[in-house]
Amino acid sequence: MIREINVNDKDKFLIMCKDFYNMDCVDHEIPESYILKTFELLISGSEFTKSFIYEIDGKIAGYILLAFTYSNEAGGMVVWLDEIYVDPEFRGRGVGSDLIDFVVEKYNDAARFRLEVTESNKRAKKLYISKGFKDLTYEQMEILK
Repeated sequence: MIREINVNDKDKFLIMCKDFYNMDCVDHEIPESYILKTFELLISGSEFTKSFIYEIDGKIAGYILLAFTYSNEAGGMVVWLDEIYVDPEFRGRGVGSDLIDFVVEKYNDAARFRLEVTESNKRAKKLYISKGFKDLTYEQMEILK
């Protein structure tokens, strides 16, 4: 079952996010305060972000975190698949694939779906390619405040 995150998911979301940012395939950790800020934004009903929880037999198996933007280049709304996390107990059972399918179907009016993947995360990249994602030639840059 896939459902929108709710206030009762706070502790599990915090654990999963910390695990996500400590995996080898993620470039860096983030402060816990960022995770808590994101959770509060999700619970507030922000139009800029959503998160969905995947449950199997009443246990949380993973989540997907989305961010929404508009792109002139794409000609419409862009759905960023910002984080896809599957609990180690449930990996290899199609959870990530189901989450992607859910998002693509739910936001079928989006002009583009976009995500990032590190070069070292070969398993995830294979999944993304199987779902129709293609490499971009862009390099990303940032300013952190």
